[in-house]
Amino acid sequence: MRASDEIRCMRTHQDPALLRAFSAELRARRTALGINQEGLAFASGINRSFVARLETGSSSPSLTSLFRLAVGLETDPAELISSIAKRYRKEHREAAAKTLRRPRP
Repeated sequence: MRASDEIRCMRTHQDPALLRAFSAELRARRTALGINQEGLAFASGINRSFVARLETGSSSPSLTSLFRLAVGLETDPAELISSIAKRYRKEHREAAAKTLRRPRP
């Protein structure tokens, strides 16, 4: 595999569980602040349709967007990432538990 193929492959790999955790945390924090997607977009300096795509898990934020969202959510970027990581770990535990409960054929 050439280096350019490897980089392209890395860019397209998304972790669905991580995107779900991010989406849920973003939506929960926005709702707790009592603002809509447009309000968060304005406070963050990003496009409202991008906020919508982030909340549905159809897009992944860049590092710059993540920091801007933290400003819009009135939190520290490290605290936001920590909360996303907690949700991510919880989702993995629940998925593992669900796998263990499945009857074996």
